[in-house]
Amino acid sequence: MMTTQKGKVLLAEDDLSLGYVIKDNLTDAGYDVVLCSDGQTAIEKFEKNEYSICLLDVMMPHKNGFDVAKKIRQQSDLVPILFLTAKSLEEDRIKGFQVGADDYITKPFSMQELLMRMEVFLRRSKKMHSDQAVQFSIGKLKFSYTDLKLSIRQENFNLTQKEADLLKFLCEHPNRILKREEVLLNVWGKDDYFLGRSMDVFITKLRKYFKSDPDVVLETIHGVGFRFNIPSKKE
Repeated sequence: MMTTQKGKVLLAEDDLSLGYVIKDNLTDAGYDVVLCSDGQTAIEKFEKNEYSICLLDVMMPHKNGFDVAKKIRQQSDLVPILFLTAKSLEEDRIKGFQVGADDYITKPFSMQELLMRMEVFLRRSKKMHSDQAVQFSIGKLKFSYTDLKLSIRQENFNLTQKEADLLKFLCEHPNRILKREEVLLNVWGKDDYFLGRSMDVFITKLRKYFKSDPDVVLETIHGVGFRFNIPSKKE
């Protein structure tokens, strides 16, 4: 039974048997799915169409999932990227986040879990575009969660969705100690070792942006968590 389309999905998976299983299930769930069996084709498809979300296998011929994600991020900071990976190595997961992925799911996985992960990101995207502008002042920096932009004077930084989610949570709790598990649960939805390592990658990325204003400090409280120190607004 066909349902109303929920969005357009770019699915890059070189195992075509698995690819068609995923495509059929997503189609039944109401998604419009474009299936590619190699990374180069996925890049070409992305350049020709707009997608609501991208599902990328890591190991693919011609271009691997990391290369595809890099190319996508050169063109869009908005579209969510979810890696489908058979590898459980920590360095692969960390590399995925470094090249711009928003999340990953390890094979074998249930279709219910994949659909739930996708819906989380799509709900955020819809909410971000339907809500009124969400803006924060961070010292001399201006942060637009709605537009995924961080700016100071004439300099603009484009954020990924996950960077923006993390920064928004920090902005909502300034100048107080936040426990690592508290940040993980509120931004990633769960607390585990691998997500904790990926969170550290995002923390490092945010610190690079904050170099534009030395008064803004994202402090690590060793063994506990973080404190986002921002100057108080002058009366």
